[in-house]
Amino acid sequence: MLRIDDITYAIAGRRLFDGASAVIPAGHKVGLVGRNGTGKTTLFRLIRGELALEGGAIHLPKGARIGGVAQEVPSNEVSLLDTVLAADTERAALLAEATEDPARIAEIQTRLADIDAWSAEARAASILKGLGFDDPDHARPCSDFSGGWRMRVALAAVLFAQPDLLLLDEPTNYLDLEGALWLEAYLARYPHTVIVISHDRGLLNRAVGSILHLEDRKLTFYQGPYDQFARQRAEKLAQAEAMAKKQEARRAHLQSYVDRFRYKADKAKQAQSRLKALARMEPITSPQEAALRAFTFPEPEELSPPIIAAEGVAVGYGGPPVLSKLSLRIDQDDRIALLGKNGEGKSTLSKLLSGRLEKEMGKLVTAAKLRVGYFAQHQVDELFVDETPLDHLRRLRPGETPAKLRARLAGFGLMAEQADTVVGQLSGGQKARLSLLIATIDAPHLLILDEPTNHLDIESREALVEALTAYTGAVILVSHDMHLLELVADRLWLVKDGTARPYDGDLESYRQLLLAREAPSKAKAEAPKPKRPGREALLALKAEVRKGEARIEKLNEMRDKLATKLADPSLYEEGDAGTIATWQKKYAEVMEGLDRAEAIWMSALEKLEEAESR
Repeated sequence: MLRIDDITYAIAGRRLFDGASAVIPAGHKVGLVGRNGTGKTTLFRLIRGELALEGGAIHLPKGARIGGVAQEVPSNEVSLLDTVLAADTERAALLAEATEDPARIAEIQTRLADIDAWSAEARAASILKGLGFDDPDHARPCSDFSGGWRMRVALAAVLFAQPDLLLLDEPTNYLDLEGALWLEAYLARYPHTVIVISHDRGLLNRAVGSILHLEDRKLTFYQGPYDQFARQRAEKLAQAEAMAKKQEARRAHLQSYVDRFRYKADKAKQAQSRLKALARMEPITSPQEAALRAFTFPEPEELSPPIIAAEGVAVGYGGPPVLSKLSLRIDQDDRIALLGKNGEGKSTLSKLLSGRLEKEMGKLVTAAKLRVGYFAQHQVDELFVDETPLDHLRRLRPGETPAKLRARLAGFGLMAEQADTVVGQLSGGQKARLSLLIATIDAPHLLILDEPTNHLDIESREALVEALTAYTGAVILVSHDMHLLELVADRLWLVKDGTARPYDGDLESYRQLLLAREAPSKAKAEAPKPKRPGREALLALKAEVRKGEARIEKLNEMRDKLATKLADPSLYEEGDAGTIATWQKKYAEVMEGLDRAEAIWMSALEKLEEAESR
């Protein structure tokens, strides 16, 4: 159990925590959310003991191991697999210990068996594969990979080490959709406590069961995933707003009386009493809420369809083509999400469609007046760090007045202060907004966005969804943010095996497909092809799926009730160690049962899908 008691902390005179408290029961998966700059990462550093509290205390079980992604990303000649294996320092030390003492040798072997050391390589390889590394990559040195891929190695290492308290800060920012979905499933069944800072609604809904909200220098613990928290939050805001309005009306009434009668002798006493009442009134303010700073995309004129058509196109970088047999069409009202693992060619296709890469063969026709806007994460890093956002726009629009340029920046949430701040001092989200503005400044007919939500907070992501929904140009999205894809994309293309084709399923079916591949059945692969099932067999399979859904729903209700009990501070204040252990054991048993129920349901669903496809 992690207990945060009445902590106080400030940075450069700005108070981030003032009497903040929270209790996180052992084994809980918690999403830490709050506006950018409120102190979420600082809280992690306080928990790890890297910063000294000004007041209060943070309590952890004695000997508890805390883990997070290392700041120093490995870049050496050690293989990926050995780098991950080395993260389990106890296993590494036991294997390296040299002794001829038979008793000590027996102790070492017993301990190695206790920590499941002999399956370590298989577990490490499984984690690396889930994060996007193919089997041949495991033997390659870390220095062969770019910084983003090495961050995945660092993530794999801490997951393999399985600390008692796992602290993850925006872990999906350097993952693709496939890696992010794998991480969601992994965290959901992680055996210890997890706290994750994330703006990814999909992860916060599927991988965690509680939300810890940092606001107004306080911490509030909410039971349930993010969408449930958002509903409770909206209700709290509405109540606070209603109370504030009611108090303001009362304050205005009192002030009106004072203004009218304070200088009249017969009413002076009553006026003074109302002045005192005004002074005693504690102002009710709505909790801090990030303004939904909308993105304002300029509207392009309409072009005759299609705006791009490809027939038998191949594209690459001078060697063998990366993609071939491309036969695709894009109209101006299309909203397309590109699916597929990193390295399959999503970026290559994006560069082809944006005109940054020439076709090598085939026919590619584009509309005569087509304008394409292109946003990729690397472009954020290519901004001029010693120039202001206003300087960037002056270069693009030298004939526009400063007022017009500032209005453009304001339309992307970059107000007067940010407009005059050099890019090197802007936050990641502010840099992303500037890059999005630059990508859309010419009112493109086609907007290609490669991971546009990295560094954007949840409110900004919702604003981006609204802007893309209202936008009258075509959109092509590459993103690990399932929530964004679900709300924006109406067509899916799968980039795989050297080509790109329309994907017939929806995003949820794609997610289920990826998760099912994590545990392929050898027996199933070797089994003879079954005969086409009859109607009765299909009905039986559908009944089994419904039964599995009902079982999962019941177990989820039990889990929520137990989690509420374990989150109640009175349990730890009034209950003895035995009572607490009993409740924690019940929670663990329900979670284990839920894992089994989900596996059974998934198996039944796969059988039903196979039967229906035949």
